Amino acid sequence: MSKPVDDVVSTVRTYIEAHRAAFLDDLTEWLRIPSVSAQPDHAADVARSADWLAAKLGDTGFPTSEIWPTAGAPAVFAEWPSEDPDAPTVLVYGHHDVQPAAREDGWDTDPFEPVIRGNRLHARGAADDKGQVFFHTLGVRAHLAATGRTAPAVHLKLLVEGEEESGSPHFRRLVEERAERLAADAVIVSDTGMWSEDTPTVCTGMRGLAECEIELYGPGQDIHSGSFGGAVPNPAAAAARLVAALHDEHARVAVPGFYEGVTELTDRERELFAELPFDEERWLRTARSTATHGEAGHTTLERVWARPTAEVNGIGGGYQGPGSKTIIPSSALVKLSFRLVAGQDPDHVEKVVRAWAADQVPAGIRHEITFGPATRPCLTPLDHPALQSVVRAMGRAFEQPIRYTREGGSGPAADLQEVLDAPVLFLGISVPSDGWHAPNEKVELDLLMKGVETAAHLWGDLAENWREAH
Repeated sequence: MSKPVDDVVSTVRTYIEAHRAAFLDDLTEWLRIPSVSAQPDHAADVARSADWLAAKLGDTGFPTSEIWPTAGAPAVFAEWPSEDPDAPTVLVYGHHDVQPAAREDGWDTDPFEPVIRGNRLHARGAADDKGQVFFHTLGVRAHLAATGRTAPAVHLKLLVEGEEESGSPHFRRLVEERAERLAADAVIVSDTGMWSEDTPTVCTGMRGLAECEIELYGPGQDIHSGSFGGAVPNPAAAAARLVAALHDEHARVAVPGFYEGVTELTDRERELFAELPFDEERWLRTARSTATHGEAGHTTLERVWARPTAEVNGIGGGYQGPGSKTIIPSSALVKLSFRLVAGQDPDHVEKVVRAWAADQVPAGIRHEITFGPATRPCLTPLDHPALQSVVRAMGRAFEQPIRYTREGGSGPAADLQEVLDAPVLFLGISVPSDGWHAPNEKVELDLLMKGVETAAHLWGDLAENWREAH
């Protein structure tokens, strides 16, 4: 029989406090491993990080803890079945690789020698993502201690990849090959953050991404602008016109068919975004910009979280050196990226962008367009029972209302959603000041413990309410 809510919350906190020091000792040991996936010299360290985590998950109580090799860096998989055969299956995703870091980058201390200053733990990976992966180890033990269980209330799985900071080049293939082992009713991504320390939030979705490079070719070589100018097409001018045609006067993407399938914001979602304490002037200072700009009819938060975009990442062609060189260049280049929202299909976007580009290029200009691998968007409806379990669990930990955000960037979560056909939920406790990818990265220890608390409450809530929802 379950304990009353107040008793469970108290038991969880007491357990966490009693084991906090040992938890931090283990985390700092893991943070000392420089698992930088982008640098070949650290390949052995990434492998060592995977070995360390697999062993620690076994010590935590996971009956299954395995290293999964890929064509690149290894991932870690762990599984702890519930004693209830009808319990839902939940997969937690994170990554154990980290960004490059060196003292000369501006760190106050060695980035791989963790330091606690006040209530902050500084080290590369403290927030992104080792700290947020590791809070699940203490969270599941607190869950067991508070409920008297010997196994989690859900069938619990973990997948911790080793190449996220290098673009996850082998992740989708790994998920496809191991789909049967990874099968889940819901996916929890703990590689994200909250609005602020005072405003705990849960993220409900991430945008997708499609990228392309358009090369434009005119004369067979650079030619004299006096002898031929005005009489032959200019690739650099064609590139400029192409870019100018990308948006209409309302800053909407002008590619025909681009908005097909877009899931529009509901009135309730717009209201929830508006409830956040958003300081646009402060946001502009962070962006190093002096004015906002974007699709008419939408706020800044709506533009970066819930609207698709087209951005010019680079444009070039012709002479770039000092002084003048009066030529018609033989070629030019445009790099574009498209952030996609729920309902958009990257394959369709590629198709319509190719057709649009072909219509924009004048006669006499040959063009080649190349798309890279795409990332699909993901979105979980506000009323989804698994999302509401996350919200309730966070509410018990933080003892205040939980707000909602989305993420404007993109990540591998969409691969899990698509391949496993499971909703993706985001559980993260990092805040913007944690400095992901920057010198002196840190995690707020009180927030880290709130992550532990949330995880401790989440599994029981999911088990109970998933069964009711189904």
